[in-house]
Amino acid sequence: MTTLRQALTQATARIATLSDSPRLDAELLAAHSLGCTREAMLLARLDYPVPAAFEALVERRLTHEPVAYITGSRAFWTIDLLVGPGVLVPRADSETLIEAAVDHFAGRTPARILDLGTGPGTLLLAALAEWPQATGLGVDASAQALDYARRNGDALGMVDRVTWLEGDWTAGIDGPFDLILANPPYIGTGEALPHEVAGHEPGGALFAGVDGLDDYRRIVPELPRLLAPGGIATIEIGHEQGDAVLALVADVGLPARLVRDLGSRPRCVVAG
Repeated sequence: MTTLRQALTQATARIATLSDSPRLDAELLAAHSLGCTREAMLLARLDYPVPAAFEALVERRLTHEPVAYITGSRAFWTIDLLVGPGVLVPRADSETLIEAAVDHFAGRTPARILDLGTGPGTLLLAALAEWPQATGLGVDASAQALDYARRNGDALGMVDRVTWLEGDWTAGIDGPFDLILANPPYIGTGEALPHEVAGHEPGGALFAGVDGLDDYRRIVPELPRLLAPGGIATIEIGHEQGDAVLALVADVGLPARLVRDLGSRPRCVVAG
């Protein structure tokens, strides 16, 4: 009998041809096929027989399909989110925006939070989990993404604290907000992306003109009218876009600083 432990070793070797985290990928797929958490599997189930569904999940991963799409969920900050085709997969780098906000408010609660380009509700729901007294508005141009966001908000028991709006960035929105979160598209249209991203995730959540700055040029000028006194915006950036986005913020008269992610790359501009 092949054990799950042995199958994980074999799957890791196969997935290594396309992933920077092949062991983690294999473990997440195996746990999904068992219907348990990765932690529960690692603690007690490695000597189980291989689940019948595991091989098919590995085969899907070998086509570059994102693990989160295969399992239907992704952990982010302190919450788990439903995700799938049509939405941007939440990434650990984006937690930098929440960390920067936690540092800024230091024991205070941002009463009203705006999330621009909310996708499946990633940043907004993480913030609402961090501050149980806060309420929020999540905006996205994609009805498909907002369907995931609504389901995530419902699953997390936040239906009375959050409003979802299908819209065009800040159009029709009135402040003030204590915290504005934004993870806009920031990839230049000519930039190459891994097949896992370009071949599966929605282009509308990735690309923003030739230099990747088109959506910052629309969002940043609106910040002064939307931010409450003492409030901040935390904005995700590509790691080479720090100077450009800082300049946009300076042009509208707001102070700004860069925050680095866990890989020490510039990842977030804090404005306000």
